[in-house]
Amino acid sequence: MTSGNELTPASSSTAPARRSAARPPVRTRQRWSRRRGVLGVFAAVAVAGFAASAIAPLGAVTSQAHAAELEPISLYASTIADAQALVAASDEPDTTLQRDALSYTVYVTPKPTPTPTPVAAAKKSTSSGSSGSSGWAPPFVSPDPGSAQAIAYEMVRARGWGDDQFACLVALWKKESGWRVNAYNKGSGAYGIPQALPGSKMASAGADWETNPATQISWGLGYVGGRYGTPCGAWDHSQRKGWY
Repeated sequence: MTSGNELTPASSSTAPARRSAARPPVRTRQRWSRRRGVLGVFAAVAVAGFAASAIAPLGAVTSQAHAAELEPISLYASTIADAQALVAASDEPDTTLQRDALSYTVYVTPKPTPTPTPVAAAKKSTSSGSSGSSGWAPPFVSPDPGSAQAIAYEMVRARGWGDDQFACLVALWKKESGWRVNAYNKGSGAYGIPQALPGSKMASAGADWETNPATQISWGLGYVGGRYGTPCGAWDHSQRKGWY
């Protein structure tokens, strides 16, 4: 056992050992405080950069864009400008945009060829052709023997005309005179079966032109053949004009 005096130095000798053991933590705290300072500065810089990057687009968006005011351009002015630019780019010198310089092609739809009418076809009829363009062909009826129509039928056949031509002749002179030898038109002076105007013309076929149906028919067939070609040609003209 030790005395009380001996215990006192023992406690004092252990104190320096404890102090020396506590010094290393003080240096660690200083290093940690420095690191915290650096991290704080870095964090502040990062926050400032983030805030700047977030605010900059907002400032750009909020800025109002001012568009330049352009003078109104009409459609005619823009078209002329394009045309003038095209002419200026060509190789021909002294080329100006004139109305005469513009060329265009107009397509006109051709008119259809008209269908030939029966009238035109009747003009081309021959001695054995159709009976006319009236749309109605007189039927052939055998004449009574000894009658004026029987005489006319023999003369028609002698000229080489067919029954269709005789039918046209019957219809024609039935309309003009009713096949009467003494038929007389007071208004015009026409006379006889063919209604010769004047009646005295038939004297070239015979002196008995006033009463003989054969003389009148002979003259009438000569007139019809010389003027219209065939009885059907005369009948067609009479249907269209009212006379022959």
